[in-house]
Amino acid sequence: MNRFDDLAAFAAVVRERSFTRAAAQLGVSQSALSQTVRALERRLDLKLLNRTTRSVSPTEAGERLYQTVGPRFADIEAELAMLGELRGRPAGTVRISATQHAARTLIWPRLRPWLPKYADIRIEVSANDRFIDIVAERFDIGVRLGADVARDMIAVRMAPDMRFVVVGSPDYFARRPPPRAPQDLTEHDCTGFRLPTRGGLMNWEFKRRGKSVNVHASGRLVFNSSDLIMAAALAGHGLAWVPEDLARGHIAAGRLLSTLDDWATTFPGYHLYYASRRASPALALVVDALRQQ
Repeated sequence: MNRFDDLAAFAAVVRERSFTRAAAQLGVSQSALSQTVRALERRLDLKLLNRTTRSVSPTEAGERLYQTVGPRFADIEAELAMLGELRGRPAGTVRISATQHAARTLIWPRLRPWLPKYADIRIEVSANDRFIDIVAERFDIGVRLGADVARDMIAVRMAPDMRFVVVGSPDYFARRPPPRAPQDLTEHDCTGFRLPTRGGLMNWEFKRRGKSVNVHASGRLVFNSSDLIMAAALAGHGLAWVPEDLARGHIAAGRLLSTLDDWATTFPGYHLYYASRRASPALALVVDALRQQ
C-alpha cells in the first residue's frame, strides 16, 4: 500500500506543479511530501521531477508515469465518491475552474445557500481567466462564455447572453468628448485587459446593423482583472469595456456613463461544462445547483 501512497503523492505534485499546493491538498507537510517523492525516485532509480526554486515539472519519465497513474487515481476517487450514494449521502470533491467574474457573480452566490445541505461534498474553486484543459488539469467543471466551450464537452447554460458596454466616469467625459464610433476609441485612453493565456491585449468588439468592428484599444493602464479595470474607470483614468452587469449599478448611480450603446455586442452567456456523461452524484448535484435559475 505504501507504493500506492508514493504514487498518489507524486501525481498530486505533478498535477499542482507545486509541492506547497500538493502538500496542502494532501494534508501533509511540504518536507514530508518531498521525502515521499524522493523515496519513490530512489525505488524506481529514475529522476521523475525537475525542481527549481520557482517551479516543479515532470521529466520525460515522470510525465510518462503521470499519464499512466494520474487517470487511474482520478477513476478511483470518482468511484469512491459514487459509493457514497450507497449510504444515502453523496460525497467527494468537485473542482471548478472559472473566470473571476463568473466565480464572484454566479458560482459563489448559487453555492452559498446550497452548501449546508451537503456537508460531505467538498468544493474547490480556482478563479482565474486563463483558458485551461479541465481534463488535463483534473478539474471536474469549467465555466466560460459559451463561445469558448470545447465542442466535445457536455455544456449547461448558467446565465443569459452577456452584453459588453464601454463606460467612463463623468470626470473623464468632462475632459474628453464621448466617441461617436468605435474607430474614435483610438483617440481615447482605454484601459486594456491582458489575456492570461495568449499574453496579448483583448480587442474590443462592436457590432451594428450586421457590421462588425474590432478595435485594438490602448491607453496608459493594462490589467488582467476586471475588478481593477472597473476601479480605474470609476477613478476617471480612462474608458473600460466590461460586461454590462458589472457596470449597471454604477451607471444607475451616476458614477459611470455608457457610450457607443448602439454598437454594444452580445456574447453567448456563461456555460458550465464537464467531460463525462457518467457524472458522480456529487458532480451531478453541483451541476444542478449551478445551472441557470
